[in-house]
Order: sequence, then C-alpha cells, then structure tokens
Amino acid sequence: MSNPQQLRYTKEHEWLTAAEEGVATVGITEFAANSLGDVVFAQLPAVGDTITAGESCGELESTKSVSDLYAPVTGEVVEANQDVVDDPSLVNSAPFEGGWLFKVKITDEPADLMSADEYTAFAG
Repeated sequence: MSNPQQLRYTKEHEWLTAAEEGVATVGITEFAANSLGDVVFAQLPAVGDTITAGESCGELESTKSVSDLYAPVTGEVVEANQDVVDDPSLVNSAPFEGGWLFKVKITDEPADLMSADEYTAFAG
C-alpha cells in the first residue's frame, strides 16, 4: 500500500489534498477501499452542503457493508464526483485519482490530520 506523500489523512481513512484557493479534494484511502471490498453505491454530499469535521457526510456501500464517509474538515462542498456516483468501482480501482469523492471549500481544519508516514504507521 502506497500513500501519496503530498496528501493528509484522517483516522477514518480519508485523504485530503492541500487546499488550492481554499478548496481541497477528498477521497478514501487504498486501505479503506480494500477493506470495504467492491464499492457498488456512493452517496456523496451535495454541492452547497456544509460539512463538519468528524461528522458523517455520506455513505459508501460495498458488497460487504455500508460505511459512513466522515468529513475531514469543516466547509462547504463545491463539487461532488459524478463519475463515482455513476461508477462506484472507481473508488476501488483509482482511490487517489479518478475515485476522489468531493471538493470542499475549507473554513476550519482539525489539528489531527496525519502525514502519509503517520497514516501508514496508523493503518498498519
């Protein structure tokens, strides 16, 4: 498992890009995608939704279970990845590329986001 160094990570296995003009991209890690199994349905937050760090903001359903998506930061959703809604398997096949979930304009960021090395140690 290789976690891109430029991303930051949460204990709920989401990743977050560095904000560009206040907007960051969010997805789930390869570890989470592998743990879920084949993702068959994605319920993403809608554009305009306000999300709060640490709170549920959507769901991913796999052949094994349904898992909540947790907001890694507080802010307003500015884009949801319609490609993932149309083809949820992108979460499994390209979790760090085409399988991203949504973009958020950040208003607050928790202090406990991890570096790639910290996340790798956490995830085992």
